[in-house]
Amino acid sequence: MITLKNVILRRGAKVLLDSASVTLNPGEKVGLVGRNGAGKSTLFALLNGTLHEDGGEYFVPAQWRMAQVAQDMPETEQSATSYVMEGDVVLQAAQAEVEASEASGDGDRMAHAYMELYDCGAHDAQARAQALILGLGFKVSELDNPVNSFSGGWRMRLQLARALMCPSDLLLLDEPTNHLDLDALVWLEAWLKRYQGTMLVISHDREFLDAVTEVTVHIESGKLTRYGGNYSKFEDLRAEQMALQQTAFSKQQEKIAHLQKFIARFKAKASKAKQAQSRVKALDRMEKIAPLLAEADFTFEFKEPANLPNPMLSMQDVCFGYPPPDGAPEGTPPTVIVQNVSRSVLAGQRIGILGANGQGKSTVVKTVARALAPISGEMTEGKGLNIGYFAQQELDVLRPADTPLEHMIRLVKEVTADGKISGQATREQDLRSFLGMFNFGGDMVKQAVGSMSGGEKARLVLCMIVWQRPNLLLLDEPTNHLDLATREALSMALNEFEGTVMLVSHDRALLRAVCDEFWMVSRGGVAPFDGDLDDYQRYLLDEAKRQRESARESAREETAARKAPVADAPADIDNIAPSSSTGLSTHEQRKQDAARRQQLTERTRPIKRALEQAEARMATLAQDKARLEQRLCTPLPAPEIADTGRQLKTVIDELDALEGEWLCLSEQMEQTAAA
Repeated sequence: MITLKNVILRRGAKVLLDSASVTLNPGEKVGLVGRNGAGKSTLFALLNGTLHEDGGEYFVPAQWRMAQVAQDMPETEQSATSYVMEGDVVLQAAQAEVEASEASGDGDRMAHAYMELYDCGAHDAQARAQALILGLGFKVSELDNPVNSFSGGWRMRLQLARALMCPSDLLLLDEPTNHLDLDALVWLEAWLKRYQGTMLVISHDREFLDAVTEVTVHIESGKLTRYGGNYSKFEDLRAEQMALQQTAFSKQQEKIAHLQKFIARFKAKASKAKQAQSRVKALDRMEKIAPLLAEADFTFEFKEPANLPNPMLSMQDVCFGYPPPDGAPEGTPPTVIVQNVSRSVLAGQRIGILGANGQGKSTVVKTVARALAPISGEMTEGKGLNIGYFAQQELDVLRPADTPLEHMIRLVKEVTADGKISGQATREQDLRSFLGMFNFGGDMVKQAVGSMSGGEKARLVLCMIVWQRPNLLLLDEPTNHLDLATREALSMALNEFEGTVMLVSHDRALLRAVCDEFWMVSRGGVAPFDGDLDDYQRYLLDEAKRQRESARESAREETAARKAPVADAPADIDNIAPSSSTGLSTHEQRKQDAARRQQLTERTRPIKRALEQAEARMATLAQDKARLEQRLCTPLPAPEIADTGRQLKTVIDELDALEGEWLCLSEQMEQTAAA
């Protein structure tokens, strides 16, 4: 088991753990939670040996193998499959030992090396690696692509696959969901539920924590507190504790009063019923999350929009995509991702946008946000439409060299130039005060955005959006860098917002709390999704199963086609249809056809004989391979193990060579028949 007893841990002058104690048992799946800066990642550094305790006692079993996701961006021309396979360090060591033992000529050493290689699963390592890669959202066609050909987010997925590939007794996962979309997230949850070792995970996704953890360790004020149960259970227990202390009572009552006021105003109106219902859901959760909101670095609310055009937006046969790249030859067509969309966005709608990665969710949002122009079709905006856009990549809307204050000043100028200013504070001191509400105080208003953390950049984008008083919010993965407390604050602010929301997120808790309806972006189109998130999760699992079965069927067909007796090809030599367009008599035509068949038989006879010989030898080698593998599974003296290992290697090498020869002969047969 893992034990920490009165551990003191510092980062610089800051004490992160102060006489902290906790015990984690073998096989437990533990969620590590706490506000940003509490010391979660620092505790991981202690567990993986990067840091050492400054006091107290700390113990992890020495024999435990550890796996974790590397945080550096991989730079290599290796294929995705081989890069992930290298994550199995046990297999890599076994392969190195085989090579070293063969070079040494030591029979005993070779025997043990071959046995270890077999035990490590060398025979199915490639299949295991590719299953991980496909599960995390890659396409079959990308399995052999170089790692460097992928973008940063996809390379981090490969880092995750590499960590999962490694056999381990202790798995450390720090924000594993950050670069995943919903379908990959569902797959990862299923994989982690089957994991047999001890797991510690840091995540700001409450539903992910609920799905994969059974113990929660909370870091607060330098202490570690263990709770039995997943994140929701922890939340309940902590809410009970804090309710007794009355620490969050006043904030809770203010929020409840605000929500009740909205519900009272709109619940009776049919046009507002859905919005009121989402506020009722939020009210039901208020008592539970009040303690977490009290922990948040900041809380905020979206101001009431100045107007609410209806419809907000109308799309008629719109195609979404990207223009030709700079420098492309003249006449290069644009890239169309989603096409022929005819939909309207109404005042007060709260739309969750679903779809697998690469289907075009962000492309649709960017086009609505005016960051991209529609490829074709007509997009009509309602009079007075004011969009607040949170881009998935914050730097799409932020300038790294500028400060928060410079961003706000530039925003004032842009809004003033558009004639949309409506009573917002515009003086520099007012803007400083507004930034202060989002924890940008003191020297931070003069700090370059490029040097800020992801969470600070996200706060600045939210600050800029709130200042603009939008009536349409377009949010593309807004929670990627927000901690749990701030996510809850965002959820509550969105539930109080009286405008329209369009949300892309892999945070299911946020989607459930905010959205009343869903659009599905798939197969080049946009359609309503008739169901809730549980239905969508089942759809993703069914779709993944269907794709796996389709891939297996394709592989079986390809294998069958490759290994079919080619002696009967080409497409039945004896049944070549006579030509009726030559003008010859039937008798003469038959004579010519017979001559052609005889000529073709003579040409293909040597190839046919060689194919038959290759197939017979391959069948014999396959039997030898099975026999030798079975023999290695039985107790044998060391010299016999080494000898059997050498024989097996020889058989496998010859079988590989024969398969290549068989393919060449098959291709030659087809070419001869075609000629």
